[in-house]
Amino acid sequence: MPEEIVRRRIVFYGSVQGVGFRYRAYYAAMDTGVTGWVRNDDQEDTVTMEAQGSTEQIHRMIYMIQQGRYVSVEDIRLRPLPVDPDERSFKVVGY
Repeated sequence: MPEEIVRRRIVFYGSVQGVGFRYRAYYAAMDTGVTGWVRNDDQEDTVTMEAQGSTEQIHRMIYMIQQGRYVSVEDIRLRPLPVDPDERSFKVVGY
């Protein structure tokens, strides 16, 4: 039985800007099959992501991002969102 597809808005706090976080997120999404987008939120010094895939894929992607050099995630906040049935890729927004 295939795993249920979910969508999450994820906000990362910590040393997450200026350290290659968005590109690390992009490659982790490609490796895990997650779709969505990632962007810096300059006013908050956070990174926001919308990620869509199975819960396991999303957790694996987050783990891969946190293993990167220079990235230091102090907090992660997740919120469920409706699935986007037309989404087929993952992109870096605002670069």
